[in-house]
Amino acid sequence: MNQLEALKQFTTVVADTGDFRQLAQFQPRDATTNPSLILKAVQKPDYAPLMQQTVERHRSAELDEIMDRLLVRFGTEILGIIPGRVSTEVDARLSFDTSATIARAERIMRLYRAEGISPDRVLIKVAATWEGIQAAARLEQQGIRTNLTLLFSFCQAVACGQARVQLISPFVGRIYDWYKKSAGGQWDEAARAGANDPGVRSVRQIYQHYKHFGIPTEVMGASFRNTGQILALAGCDLLTISPELLAELAASNAPVQRALDPAHAAGLDLPAVSYDEPSFRYALNEDAMATDKLAEGIRAFAADAIKLEQLLKAV
Repeated sequence: MNQLEALKQFTTVVADTGDFRQLAQFQPRDATTNPSLILKAVQKPDYAPLMQQTVERHRSAELDEIMDRLLVRFGTEILGIIPGRVSTEVDARLSFDTSATIARAERIMRLYRAEGISPDRVLIKVAATWEGIQAAARLEQQGIRTNLTLLFSFCQAVACGQARVQLISPFVGRIYDWYKKSAGGQWDEAARAGANDPGVRSVRQIYQHYKHFGIPTEVMGASFRNTGQILALAGCDLLTISPELLAELAASNAPVQRALDPAHAAGLDLPAVSYDEPSFRYALNEDAMATDKLAEGIRAFAADAIKLEQLLKAV
Protein backbone atom coordinates (compact mmCIF):
# COMPACT_ATOMS: atom_id res chain seq x y z
CA MET A 1 0.00 0.00 0.00
CA ASN A 2 1.45 3.37 -0.98
CA GLN A 3 1.24 6.48 1.21
CA LEU A 4 -1.67 7.95 -0.74
CA GLU A 5 -3.72 4.79 -0.26
CA ALA A 6 -2.76 4.65 3.40
CA LEU A 7 -3.68 8.31 3.93
CA LYS A 8 -7.15 7.67 2.48
CA GLN A 9 -7.82 5.27 5.38
CA PHE A 10 -7.80 8.23 7.80
CA THR A 11 -8.59 11.28 5.70
CA THR A 12 -10.69 12.28 2.71
CA VAL A 13 -8.24 13.23 -0.04
CA VAL A 14 -9.11 16.23 -2.20
CA ALA A 15 -7.31 17.33 -5.38
CA ASP A 16 -6.21 20.98 -5.41
CA THR A 17 -6.25 21.73 -9.13
CA GLY A 18 -8.09 23.22 -12.08
CA ASP A 19 -6.43 20.64 -14.35
CA PHE A 20 -9.26 18.11 -14.35
CA ARG A 21 -7.48 15.78 -16.81
CA GLN A 22 -5.05 14.92 -14.00
CA LEU A 23 -7.76 13.93 -11.55
CA ALA A 24 -8.66 10.37 -12.49
CA GLN A 25 -5.25 8.86 -11.72
CA PHE A 26 -5.36 9.92 -8.07
CA GLN A 27 -9.05 9.11 -7.42
CA PRO A 28 -9.75 11.97 -4.99
CA ARG A 29 -13.27 12.25 -3.54
CA ASP A 30 -13.49 16.05 -3.88
CA ALA A 31 -11.69 18.81 -5.78
CA THR A 32 -10.97 22.45 -5.05
CA THR A 33 -10.32 25.31 -7.45
CA ASN A 34 -9.48 29.00 -7.13
CA PRO A 35 -8.90 31.85 -9.61
CA SER A 36 -5.16 31.18 -9.70
CA LEU A 37 -5.65 27.50 -10.58
CA ILE A 38 -8.23 28.30 -13.26
CA LEU A 39 -5.97 31.01 -14.71
CA LYS A 40 -3.15 28.48 -14.89
CA ALA A 41 -5.39 25.89 -16.55
CA VAL A 42 -6.90 28.10 -19.27
CA GLN A 43 -3.43 29.01 -20.50
CA LYS A 44 -2.81 25.36 -21.40
CA PRO A 45 -3.74 24.26 -24.94
CA ASP A 46 -6.02 21.51 -23.60
CA TYR A 47 -8.25 24.00 -21.81
CA ALA A 48 -8.19 27.06 -24.06
CA PRO A 49 -11.25 25.79 -26.03
CA LEU A 50 -13.36 25.78 -22.84
CA MET A 51 -12.67 29.46 -22.36
CA GLN A 52 -13.34 30.23 -26.02
CA GLN A 53 -16.64 28.32 -26.04
CA THR A 54 -17.80 30.02 -22.84
CA VAL A 55 -17.08 33.51 -24.18
CA GLU A 56 -18.68 32.82 -27.56
CA ARG A 57 -21.88 31.49 -25.99
CA HIS A 58 -22.25 34.40 -23.58
CA ARG A 59 -20.53 37.30 -25.31
CA SER A 60 -23.40 39.70 -24.56
CA ALA A 61 -23.17 39.07 -20.80
CA GLU A 62 -21.23 41.21 -18.33
CA LEU A 63 -17.60 40.21 -17.82
CA ASP A 64 -18.13 39.07 -14.24
CA GLU A 65 -20.93 36.74 -15.34
CA ILE A 66 -18.76 35.25 -18.10
CA MET A 67 -16.05 34.59 -15.52
CA ASP A 68 -18.53 32.83 -13.23
CA ARG A 69 -19.75 30.77 -16.17
CA LEU A 70 -16.15 29.73 -16.90
CA LEU A 71 -15.61 28.71 -13.27
CA VAL A 72 -18.83 26.68 -13.35
CA ARG A 73 -17.80 25.07 -16.65
CA PHE A 74 -14.58 23.86 -15.02
CA GLY A 75 -16.48 22.74 -11.93
CA THR A 76 -18.98 20.80 -14.02
CA GLU A 77 -16.17 19.03 -15.92
CA ILE A 78 -14.50 18.15 -12.60
CA LEU A 79 -17.76 16.76 -11.19
CA GLY A 80 -17.95 14.41 -14.17
CA ILE A 81 -14.73 12.77 -12.91
CA ILE A 82 -14.94 12.81 -9.11
CA PRO A 83 -17.69 11.29 -6.92
CA GLY A 84 -17.88 14.13 -4.38
CA ARG A 85 -17.88 17.92 -4.28
CA VAL A 86 -16.13 20.74 -6.07
CA SER A 87 -15.29 24.11 -4.47
CA THR A 88 -15.80 27.20 -6.63
CA GLU A 89 -14.59 30.59 -5.44
CA VAL A 90 -16.40 33.92 -5.23
CA ASP A 91 -14.37 36.81 -6.68
CA ALA A 92 -11.82 37.85 -4.03
CA ARG A 93 -12.52 41.51 -4.78
CA LEU A 94 -15.80 41.03 -2.88
CA SER A 95 -14.06 39.81 0.29
CA PHE A 96 -15.22 42.81 2.35
CA ASP A 97 -18.76 43.03 0.94
CA THR A 98 -21.23 40.64 2.58
CA SER A 99 -24.23 41.33 0.34
CA ALA A 100 -22.21 41.22 -2.90
CA THR A 101 -20.62 37.92 -1.83
CA ILE A 102 -24.06 36.44 -1.18
CA ALA A 103 -25.35 37.63 -4.57
CA ARG A 104 -22.35 36.19 -6.40
CA ALA A 105 -22.63 32.87 -4.58
CA GLU A 106 -26.34 32.64 -5.40
CA ARG A 107 -25.59 33.24 -9.08
CA ILE A 108 -22.88 30.57 -9.15
CA MET A 109 -25.34 28.10 -7.63
CA ARG A 110 -28.01 29.05 -10.21
CA LEU A 111 -25.49 28.36 -12.97
CA TYR A 112 -24.65 24.95 -11.48
CA ARG A 113 -28.35 24.08 -11.19
CA ALA A 114 -28.81 25.02 -14.85
CA GLU A 115 -26.14 22.42 -15.65
CA GLY A 116 -28.09 19.80 -13.70
CA ILE A 117 -25.66 19.80 -10.77
CA SER A 118 -27.14 19.06 -7.34
CA PRO A 119 -26.41 21.80 -4.75
CA ASP A 120 -24.92 19.25 -2.36
CA ARG A 121 -22.05 18.69 -4.82
CA VAL A 122 -20.87 22.32 -4.73
CA LEU A 123 -19.09 24.31 -2.03
CA ILE A 124 -18.87 28.07 -2.49
CA LYS A 125 -15.42 29.33 -1.47
CA VAL A 126 -15.37 32.61 0.41
CA ALA A 127 -12.44 34.42 2.04
CA ALA A 128 -12.56 34.13 5.86
CA THR A 129 -12.86 37.87 6.51
CA TRP A 130 -15.51 38.97 9.02
CA GLU A 131 -17.73 39.98 6.09
CA GLY A 132 -17.10 36.69 4.29
CA ILE A 133 -17.95 34.66 7.39
CA GLN A 134 -21.23 36.57 7.83
CA ALA A 135 -22.07 35.97 4.16
CA ALA A 136 -21.33 32.28 4.60
CA ALA A 137 -23.61 32.07 7.64
CA ARG A 138 -26.51 33.46 5.60
CA LEU A 139 -25.73 31.24 2.61
CA GLU A 140 -25.70 28.17 4.87
CA GLN A 141 -29.17 29.16 6.13
CA GLN A 142 -30.33 29.06 2.48
CA GLY A 143 -28.87 25.59 2.00
CA ILE A 144 -25.83 26.82 0.05
CA ARG A 145 -22.77 25.06 1.48
CA THR A 146 -19.57 27.07 1.92
CA ASN A 147 -15.82 26.56 2.12
CA LEU A 148 -14.07 29.36 4.01
CA THR A 149 -10.64 29.91 2.53
CA LEU A 150 -7.58 32.09 3.21
CA LEU A 151 -7.81 30.95 6.82
CA PHE A 152 -4.63 31.45 8.85
CA SER A 153 -5.71 32.01 12.45
CA PHE A 154 -7.56 30.36 15.30
CA CYS A 155 -9.97 33.30 15.59
CA GLN A 156 -11.03 32.87 11.95
CA ALA A 157 -11.67 29.18 12.56
CA VAL A 158 -13.67 29.83 15.75
CA ALA A 159 -15.84 32.43 13.99
CA CYS A 160 -16.43 29.99 11.11
CA GLY A 161 -17.51 27.34 13.60
CA GLN A 162 -19.91 29.81 15.23
CA ALA A 163 -21.35 30.54 11.76
CA ARG A 164 -21.84 26.78 11.20
CA VAL A 165 -20.12 26.86 7.82
CA GLN A 166 -19.74 23.51 6.09
CA LEU A 167 -15.95 23.49 5.74
CA ILE A 168 -12.82 25.55 6.37
CA SER A 169 -9.49 25.46 4.51
CA PRO A 170 -6.62 26.46 6.85
CA PHE A 171 -3.51 27.20 4.75
CA VAL A 172 -0.63 25.15 6.13
CA GLY A 173 2.07 26.05 3.60
CA ARG A 174 1.50 29.79 3.64
CA ILE A 175 1.75 29.85 7.44
CA TYR A 176 5.01 27.89 7.15
CA ASP A 177 6.25 30.37 4.50
CA TRP A 178 5.63 33.37 6.76
CA TYR A 179 7.41 31.93 9.79
CA LYS A 180 10.34 30.72 7.70
CA LYS A 181 10.76 34.12 6.04
CA SER A 182 10.36 35.91 9.38
CA ALA A 183 13.05 33.76 11.04
CA GLY A 184 15.52 34.25 8.20
CA GLY A 185 18.89 32.69 8.96
CA GLN A 186 17.62 31.53 12.38
CA TRP A 187 15.15 29.07 10.80
CA ASP A 188 15.84 25.45 11.74
CA GLU A 189 14.08 23.31 9.13
CA ALA A 190 14.56 20.03 10.96
CA ALA A 191 13.29 21.41 14.27
CA ARG A 192 10.22 22.97 12.62
CA ALA A 193 9.23 19.97 10.49
CA GLY A 194 6.38 17.48 10.87
CA ALA A 195 4.30 17.99 14.01
CA ASN A 196 6.37 21.09 14.90
CA ASP A 197 5.67 22.84 11.58
CA PRO A 198 3.83 26.10 12.44
CA GLY A 199 1.18 25.44 9.77
CA VAL A 200 0.61 21.91 11.05
CA ARG A 201 0.34 23.19 14.62
CA SER A 202 -2.28 25.74 13.56
CA VAL A 203 -4.47 23.10 11.92
CA ARG A 204 -4.05 20.73 14.86
CA GLN A 205 -5.27 23.44 17.29
CA ILE A 206 -8.33 24.12 15.11
CA TYR A 207 -9.11 20.41 14.66
CA GLN A 208 -8.86 19.76 18.39
CA HIS A 209 -11.12 22.73 19.21
CA TYR A 210 -13.78 21.60 16.73
CA LYS A 211 -13.76 17.98 17.81
CA HIS A 212 -13.64 18.79 21.54
CA PHE A 213 -16.68 21.08 21.36
CA GLY A 214 -18.61 19.03 18.80
CA ILE A 215 -18.49 21.69 16.10
CA PRO A 216 -19.62 19.99 12.86
CA THR A 217 -17.64 22.22 10.46
CA GLU A 218 -15.21 20.10 8.42
CA VAL A 219 -11.49 20.90 8.61
CA MET A 220 -9.59 20.64 5.32
CA GLY A 221 -5.87 21.35 5.52
CA ALA A 222 -4.66 23.15 2.37
CA SER A 223 -1.65 24.76 0.70
CA PHE A 224 1.04 22.17 1.38
CA ARG A 225 4.74 22.63 0.62
CA ASN A 226 5.86 19.02 1.21
CA THR A 227 4.49 15.58 2.03
CA GLY A 228 5.79 15.84 5.61
CA GLN A 229 3.18 18.51 6.34
CA ILE A 230 0.47 16.29 4.85
CA LEU A 231 1.46 13.17 6.79
CA ALA A 232 1.66 15.17 10.04
CA LEU A 233 -2.08 15.87 9.58
CA ALA A 234 -3.18 12.32 8.71
CA GLY A 235 -6.60 11.97 10.30
CA CYS A 236 -7.72 15.53 9.52
CA ASP A 237 -11.25 15.47 8.06
CA LEU A 238 -9.97 16.36 4.59
CA LEU A 239 -6.66 17.38 3.01
CA THR A 240 -6.55 19.17 -0.36
CA ILE A 241 -3.33 18.31 -2.15
CA SER A 242 -1.71 19.41 -5.42
CA PRO A 243 -1.21 16.81 -8.18
CA GLU A 244 2.57 17.04 -7.68
CA LEU A 245 2.35 16.07 -4.01
CA LEU A 246 -0.32 13.45 -4.70
CA ALA A 247 2.18 11.85 -7.09
CA GLU A 248 4.91 11.90 -4.41
CA LEU A 249 2.61 10.16 -1.93
CA ALA A 250 1.61 7.58 -4.52
CA ALA A 251 5.28 6.84 -5.25
CA SER A 252 6.19 6.11 -1.60
CA ASN A 253 5.50 2.97 0.40
CA ALA A 254 6.74 4.38 3.73
CA PRO A 255 4.33 3.81 6.65
CA VAL A 256 1.60 6.33 7.50
CA GLN A 257 0.29 6.76 11.04
CA ARG A 258 -2.79 8.62 12.18
CA ALA A 259 -1.75 11.98 13.68
CA LEU A 260 -5.14 13.58 14.47
CA ASP A 261 -7.87 11.67 16.31
CA PRO A 262 -11.30 12.99 17.38
CA ALA A 263 -11.37 10.72 20.45
CA HIS A 264 -8.09 12.21 21.68
CA ALA A 265 -9.37 15.75 21.05
CA ALA A 266 -12.58 15.05 22.96
CA GLY A 267 -10.56 14.20 26.08
CA LEU A 268 -8.46 17.37 26.11
CA ASP A 269 -8.97 20.19 28.61
CA LEU A 270 -9.67 23.15 26.33
CA PRO A 271 -11.24 26.55 27.09
CA ALA A 272 -14.43 27.60 25.34
CA VAL A 273 -13.80 30.50 22.94
CA SER A 274 -16.15 32.76 20.99
CA TYR A 275 -15.90 36.03 19.07
CA ASP A 276 -18.11 38.95 18.19
CA GLU A 277 -17.03 41.43 15.51
CA PRO A 278 -14.84 43.70 17.69
CA SER A 279 -13.06 40.83 19.45
CA PHE A 280 -12.58 38.99 16.13
CA ARG A 281 -11.02 42.04 14.49
CA TYR A 282 -8.76 42.63 17.47
CA ALA A 283 -7.63 38.98 17.65
CA LEU A 284 -6.88 38.95 13.92
CA ASN A 285 -5.01 42.23 14.23
CA GLU A 286 -2.91 40.78 17.05
CA ASP A 287 -1.82 37.90 14.78
CA ALA A 288 0.74 39.50 12.44
CA MET A 289 1.15 36.35 10.35
CA ALA A 290 -2.59 35.91 9.76
CA THR A 291 -3.09 39.61 9.02
CA ASP A 292 -0.24 39.61 6.47
CA LYS A 293 -1.22 36.35 4.77
CA LEU A 294 -4.95 37.13 4.58
CA ALA A 295 -4.27 40.49 2.93
CA GLU A 296 -1.64 38.98 0.62
CA GLY A 297 -3.95 36.13 -0.36
CA ILE A 298 -6.84 38.41 -1.22
CA ARG A 299 -4.54 40.63 -3.30
CA ALA A 300 -3.10 37.61 -5.17
CA PHE A 301 -6.50 36.05 -5.93
CA ALA A 302 -7.86 39.46 -7.01
CA ALA A 303 -4.88 40.00 -9.32
CA ASP A 304 -5.42 36.60 -10.92
CA ALA A 305 -9.13 37.33 -11.34
CA ILE A 306 -8.16 40.51 -13.23
CA LYS A 307 -5.74 38.51 -15.43
CA LEU A 308 -8.48 36.00 -16.13
CA GLU A 309 -10.82 38.82 -17.12
CA GLN A 310 -8.18 40.17 -19.50
CA LEU A 311 -7.89 36.75 -21.15
CA LEU A 312 -11.67 36.60 -21.51
CA LYS A 313 -11.71 40.08 -23.11
CA ALA A 314 -9.08 38.96 -25.61
CA VAL A 315 -11.12 35.99 -26.91
